[in-house]
Amino acid sequence: MYRIRARLRALTNVHVLRRLVTVAVTIALVLAAPAAAQADSGAPAIVAVNSLPVVIANLRAWLIGILAALATLFLVLAGVYWATAGGDPAQVERAKGALKNALVGYGLALLAPVLLQVVQGIVGG
Repeated sequence: MYRIRARLRALTNVHVLRRLVTVAVTIALVLAAPAAAQADSGAPAIVAVNSLPVVIANLRAWLIGILAALATLFLVLAGVYWATAGGDPAQVERAKGALKNALVGYGLALLAPVLLQVVQGIVGG
C-alpha cells in the first residue's frame, strides 16, 4: 500500500512538473513573439531607453527611498524593543542596536546622492 502511494505521489509530481514546464514555455513564446516580430525591421535596435544620467537619477531616488524605509523600520523596532524592555538589560541593548542601525540607515540615505555622484564620475556619465 505504501509503495502504491509513493508511486502515485511520484506520478503526480511528474505531471505537475510537466504542466509547469508547459506553462513556462507558453509564457516564453508569448513574450518572445513581439520581439521576434520587431527583429525583422532594418532599423537599429535601441537597447537603453534612458541615458546614463537619467538612470542614475532614478537609481538615486529608489536608493534613498529604500534606505529611508529601512531606517524607519529599524527606528520603529528600536522604539518597540525599548518600550517592551521592562528593565531587561538584554532587551535594552537590543533596542540600542536597532537605534544605531536606524541612524546608520538615515546616514546612508543622506549620503546616497554623494555616493552616486562618485559612481557617475567613475563611469563617465
